[in-house]
Amino acid sequence: MSNQKQMADEAARVIQQESSVRPEAAIILGTGLSGLADQIEVDKRLSYEAIPHFPQSTVETHAGELILGRLAGKAIVALSGRFHYYEGYSLQQVSFPVRAAKALGVHTLIVSNACGGLNPEFSAGDLMVITDHINLMGGNPLIGPNDDELGPRFPDMCEPYTKDLIALAEQKALELGIPLRRGVYLGWPGPCLETRAEYRFMRIIGADTVGMSTVPEVITAVHAGLRVLGFSAITDECFPDALEPVNIEDIIACANSIEPKMTRLVLACLESLDGGH
Repeated sequence: MSNQKQMADEAARVIQQESSVRPEAAIILGTGLSGLADQIEVDKRLSYEAIPHFPQSTVETHAGELILGRLAGKAIVALSGRFHYYEGYSLQQVSFPVRAAKALGVHTLIVSNACGGLNPEFSAGDLMVITDHINLMGGNPLIGPNDDELGPRFPDMCEPYTKDLIALAEQKALELGIPLRRGVYLGWPGPCLETRAEYRFMRIIGADTVGMSTVPEVITAVHAGLRVLGFSAITDECFPDALEPVNIEDIIACANSIEPKMTRLVLACLESLDGGH
C-alpha cells in the first residue's frame, strides 16, 4: 500500500467514525459556493485539524472544515475551504482531500473557483461551466511513484470535465434562467497576478479564464476515476490593453454577487445526479 493510499484510508476512517453518512458526491466549496454550506442538512462538522494528514487552510475566506450531510436529497461531503499551491503546500497536499473523498466512496466531484476572464466576450459577474483546462501550475500532483490501487500511471485527460455533467449544467441553467458561459480554465501557481504579456499568452493558447486552484484537484479526481463538474465565478476582466490594478475587495464583492446563481445551479445539478452510472 502506498503512503498516499494509507493516508487517505486513515483520513476516511476517522471521518467515518464521526458520522453514518456515506457520501456519493464531494463538493469543494471554493469562492462562489461557500454559501452552499448553509443549505446542507448537517450530520457532522469536522475541523481539518481533526482529520489525519489534512493540511490547514490559511486563506481568510476559507473556513477549514469538512461537512457531512445531505443536500438536494443526496448524501454529500463538502470541503469548506481549499488549499492552494501558493500557500506553500505540495500539489499532492493540495489535492489530498480528493483522495480522502474517494476513500469515503464518492463517485462525483463538484468544484468551484473565482477566476479572471480572458475571453473578451466574458464580463465580471459571469458564471462559467468549465469544459477543459490548461495546467500551467509548474507541476502535477501525480509526479512520483504511482499506486495502481489509486489510479493508472498515465491517466487519460481527454475528458477531465465529464461531458454529460456539462450538458446537465447547461440544461439546468436554461431551466433556471441563469446565463452560463462555457470555456477553458487555466491553472496558474500565483500568488502574484499575471502580467499583460502573460494574459496575452494565455489567451493565444486557448484559455478563457485564469485562476490559482482547481487543476490539481481535478487531475487527482480523474486519476481516481471520479466524474467532475466544475464552475468558475468570473470576478474580474484580464484584458491586457485595458488592464488596471486589481482591488481584492471588488473581487470578493463580485464573487458574492455570483454566489446565489452558482448555488441554485449546483443544487439543481446535484438533485439530478444519477448515482454515477
